[in-house]
Amino acid sequence: MSRFAKIVKLDQKAVKTLSESYQLGHHDEITYEYKSERGLTAKMVADLSSRKNEPEWMKELRLRAFGLYEMMPMPGWVPDMSGINWNEIYYYLAPTKGTSKTWEEVPDAIKKTFDKIGVPQAEREMLSGVKAQYDSEVIYGSLRKSLSAKGVVFLGMDDGLAKYPELVKEYFSRIVPLGDNKLAALNSAVWSGGSFIYVPKNVEVELPLQAYFRINAENAGQFERTLIIADEGSKVHYVEGCSAPAYSSGSLHAAVVEIIVKKGARVQYTTIQNWYKNVYNLVTKRAWVEEEGQMRWIDGNLGSRLTVKYPACILAGRKARGETLSIAMAGSGQHQDAGAKMIHLAPETTSQIISKSISKNGGRATYRGLVKINKGARGARSKVVCDALILDPRSRSDTYPTNIILENEVSLEHEATVSKVGEDQLFYLMSRGLPEHEAEAMIVNGFLEPIMKQIPLEYAVEMNRLVELEMEGSVG
Repeated sequence: MSRFAKIVKLDQKAVKTLSESYQLGHHDEITYEYKSERGLTAKMVADLSSRKNEPEWMKELRLRAFGLYEMMPMPGWVPDMSGINWNEIYYYLAPTKGTSKTWEEVPDAIKKTFDKIGVPQAEREMLSGVKAQYDSEVIYGSLRKSLSAKGVVFLGMDDGLAKYPELVKEYFSRIVPLGDNKLAALNSAVWSGGSFIYVPKNVEVELPLQAYFRINAENAGQFERTLIIADEGSKVHYVEGCSAPAYSSGSLHAAVVEIIVKKGARVQYTTIQNWYKNVYNLVTKRAWVEEEGQMRWIDGNLGSRLTVKYPACILAGRKARGETLSIAMAGSGQHQDAGAKMIHLAPETTSQIISKSISKNGGRATYRGLVKINKGARGARSKVVCDALILDPRSRSDTYPTNIILENEVSLEHEATVSKVGEDQLFYLMSRGLPEHEAEAMIVNGFLEPIMKQIPLEYAVEMNRLVELEMEGSVG
């Protein structure tokens, strides 16, 4: 996946330097197939639906969502969003006509960017399928023929709606309602791209499916929508990555992910986030887990100016299991507001949240979590481990846990630690010949090791590399 090089302070004068020093900080000079007017109106929402030839029910849903978006306030817990000029955002940008079926059909300028990211190589070597999204549209997609023959569906969300409208209608906005929060309403109004996945009963997708999201235009908004349906006894691992150019003005990424985990199914969703530091990343992710189903979120948050993201599991069936492993790293000018939500509705359900955060160079990391055990969820068990590491006096870490227990026969463990890198630790390592940033990186990697060892090897290697680059001041 992507590599990053050293960047300097984000301001207008430094943009050229930034884009040269951050390997994916370039932007492509392309002619867009369609570019909406700046700002958001009901007419723009209706026109977007018409351009996509959507069924009438989807257009009506979009317009209802737009109405809710206009009425709803920004949630009180969302940090400072003053860097976004909402009226200057392009809410829809179509780079090409439709999705290319072969890599050769992708326009050269766009193809070069994804070549740098490593998408074609990854597809050949270790993936079952790939989706590549550029601004508002999926421009390339593939799936191994052996999986298609078993009935596995892996499409861009727009194609999923066109080819499986009844299935989409059944589950779209079922777990994340239109009025769930202001940003979810925004996504529901202007969503474009994302992934639609259906895995039939008892089918196991052995290699991961991956999507990569690239913002190219300045003042762009990206609003992909992902819907994953894992039928009974099935298994799938979905991976997403992301990057954006080095611009001085803010870009907006507001996605929604809905996952249905049927009886006995297993789903893992891995995020390796490398947004540039001009991106405001506000995402709603939620899974509905039925009897004996298993849902695991692995969430790696590096890059972006602001991230607000709390992957959630609704444990709706007996013995359902949910797990979130979260890493957040906040450097200069960054706020990583991450965490998880676990809601136990059924007996004998199990959840675990392991959160690790690192703050450096004045960055701020926040853990915000919820565990709710409802009446009737007898025998439910939950464990929360929240650890923060602060690397200098200018940095900050906050923890906002909420535990709501409405049943007696349950078990809840919650432990949290905040620690600082000690001068004696650094002195010891540096006296052995390590430069300071390498000594700090070694301490940080040891701190993250409990999560890293649970991540599939190829993604753990990538995450370790990104952490080391961040310690040098070079991610985002």
